[in-house]
This record gives sequence, C-alpha cells and structure tokens, in this order.
Amino acid sequence: MALPSYRSSVDSETDPVELGVTLLAHLEHEHLSLADAVDRLETITTDPNVTREILDTAEVRGIIDREDGIISPRSGSFVRFESQVVSREGEFDCRRCGSSLSTGYFIQFDSGEVGPFGSSCIRKVTGRE
Repeated sequence: MALPSYRSSVDSETDPVELGVTLLAHLEHEHLSLADAVDRLETITTDPNVTREILDTAEVRGIIDREDGIISPRSGSFVRFESQVVSREGEFDCRRCGSSLSTGYFIQFDSGEVGPFGSSCIRKVTGRE
C-alpha cells in the first residue's frame, strides 16, 4: 500500500495572504530580520508579489511592525503544539528545507494548513528555535 504524498501546503481554496498573515501573527520571535520572515513565508508562497502583499497586509492590520529590515510581531499569539500541530505518516518533502520526510508536521490555522515540515523545521518556522 502506497503512503500518501503531500507536496503543497496551500490548496487552491486557501488564501495565501490570509494564511501568511496568520503565520506572522503566531511567530514566537520578539524581532526577526526581513530575510528570516521571508524564509517563513516561503513555506506558503515563493511569489515575491504575494510575499510583499502578506507583509503589507500584516503591517496595515497591526500584526507586525516593520522598521529598518526588522519585523516585530505584535499579536502575542503563538502556535499551540498540542492542538495546532498534527503529524502524519507518509512521503513528504519539507516545505522549508526540501528534505524527504516519513513523518510530516502540519500547523493548522482557521485560515488553512501549513506544512509539511520536519521536526526541526517546524520549530524554526514557529520561532521555537
């Protein structure tokens, strides 16, 4: 029996801008560089126009502050690993580093799901590492 393969973190019905804003709202960093923020957003989209729209939307909504290439999340929210992160067995490619995985970790938000990630990349994306 073949295991399922999950290649994309965003299906055609999920708004990548809303998902990206939600991810930024849940980062556990006090501050991070624009490059590090873009690294996280590339788990949702690699389109620079969509990435820019995510950052602009998050700033307008008061989710983040941007100054001199530094992003400061303002929401105080974080990913609750016990309820918002699920693991699945299968054949996956990590959305952050591209490594092959037999266990993928997915972050579930109301606006959609982000993943799969490996065990170290899930911590990196959420700001726990």
